[in-house]
Amino acid sequence: MNIYVSNLNFRTTSESLQELFTGYGVVTSAKIITDRETGRSRGFGFVEMSNDTEGQNAIEKLNETDFDEKTIGVAVARPKTERSNGGDYNRNRY
Repeated sequence: MNIYVSNLNFRTTSESLQELFTGYGVVTSAKIITDRETGRSRGFGFVEMSNDTEGQNAIEKLNETDFDEKTIGVAVARPKTERSNGGDYNRNRY
């Protein structure tokens, strides 16, 4: 199960996020999404759990709880969709 975690503290690491979810089951990956240019956290991330039941339990227990001084949002991740502009904002500007 792929889980979306929002409103993360910019200091939160992938390791601390994984540690939080490990209390609810087997975590296969945890990743904080960063800005391509600055490398800074964008304040959200994804956690992959191998068992859907454990993942659902983690969502129910962790959604709207305090973690790293922030109230986080935890939900099932939506499938990735393609952007209409291909993600290249500047391509047709000149």
